[in-house]
Amino acid sequence: MLLTLLRSRRFAPLFACQLFAAFNDNFIKNALAILVLFRLGGSNGPLLVTLAGALFILPFFVLSALGGELADRYDKARVARATKLGEIGVAAIAAVGFLLPSTVLLFGALFLTGCLSALFGPVKYGILPDHLARDELVAGNALIESATFLAILAGTLGGGIMVAEASPLAIAAVTLAISVIAYLFSTKIPPSGERAPDLRIEPNVWRSTFALLRDLKRQPRLWTAAIAVSCFWLVGAVVLSLLPPLVKQAIGGRESLVTLFLVVFTVGIAIGSLAAARLSRRRIRLALTPVGGALVGAFALDLAFATAGMTAAAPAIGWSDFLRSAGDLRIVADLLGIAAGGGLFVVPAFAFLQAEAGEDHRARVIAANNVLNAAFIVAGSLALLGLQAAGFSTSTLIGLVGALSLAGAPLIGHALTGAVRRGSGAAAR
Repeated sequence: MLLTLLRSRRFAPLFACQLFAAFNDNFIKNALAILVLFRLGGSNGPLLVTLAGALFILPFFVLSALGGELADRYDKARVARATKLGEIGVAAIAAVGFLLPSTVLLFGALFLTGCLSALFGPVKYGILPDHLARDELVAGNALIESATFLAILAGTLGGGIMVAEASPLAIAAVTLAISVIAYLFSTKIPPSGERAPDLRIEPNVWRSTFALLRDLKRQPRLWTAAIAVSCFWLVGAVVLSLLPPLVKQAIGGRESLVTLFLVVFTVGIAIGSLAAARLSRRRIRLALTPVGGALVGAFALDLAFATAGMTAAAPAIGWSDFLRSAGDLRIVADLLGIAAGGGLFVVPAFAFLQAEAGEDHRARVIAANNVLNAAFIVAGSLALLGLQAAGFSTSTLIGLVGALSLAGAPLIGHALTGAVRRGSGAAAR
């Protein structure tokens, strides 16, 4: 089914559009971070990098609801084309920022990139059930999730490498070229029709955001699935934040080892997502979600035990010096297992969320989920900062992630099955 979807006119353009758009988002974000940290920011570099991350995530709180309303009110393919056309203009601003270079222009471009990503999010996931059958949703989501993480990795690496090795003109050209390619693929996305043509767009984005969350909360099946998806993003954000200090402080590795761990994590997400598609056998099997959560917990605990008490290498080692012992391979296997468990966890839960949302308000459900995702990521990041400031070691924090995942997996599984039963009972009545 996976290859069939990739060759399908109803799925392939969206897949390619998302792939190139996600690449460009992360290319711009990481290129900006490297420029600010090493060339433009001076002593304020780390603070500006943190600000850049906040500027990118902020629009998901503010504009996701508007994106959901637009995607339900208008044809989703039309909204996709509009957002991708806007990204060409944003890429042009970023290109000028790289050429000058200008921190103001680059930060402005990053904020606008976040705005357009927030508007596009409800489209890319809300349109899947319009063009795919219910028994194709798990496979479609698995491909989209895999492509997203691969694009994030490629964009992150590409932005860092080009800032270090290429001219500003080359960086600007890549930024513009990728945005044009994403737009061209968006023009090939089949129309979905207007699912809620009488919907009134709420001009007050804060009011619409809280209204969407209240509506989602009133639907236990959808609310529980959204919480499960947000837990995935919380754990993923925390683990990815812990990788650099794990490499530097516990292992004594250089930047190339962080890159290796990012590659392993991305491959693991793809493996878990595709395994969910294969194990689902053309059905949405929510039983896979707690299994995935338990795998995340088990492998995270083992990674904590494997790295606790390690003596950091001196001098620092790269990735080629790292993979030379059974202990090193254990760390890589644990990281791969965490990511694969995450992919297995999130794909069925998100497919269920899409399938259960009514077609006249599906994009708004996705938008509310995106707001929850952003809230969980921010809350997890703040909690992580607090625990790090309190002196918790990286290995201890990874162990805490593992313990919470193991404890939470059966609870989430029970909540999902309970929500399904309640929904089925209500439907029968």
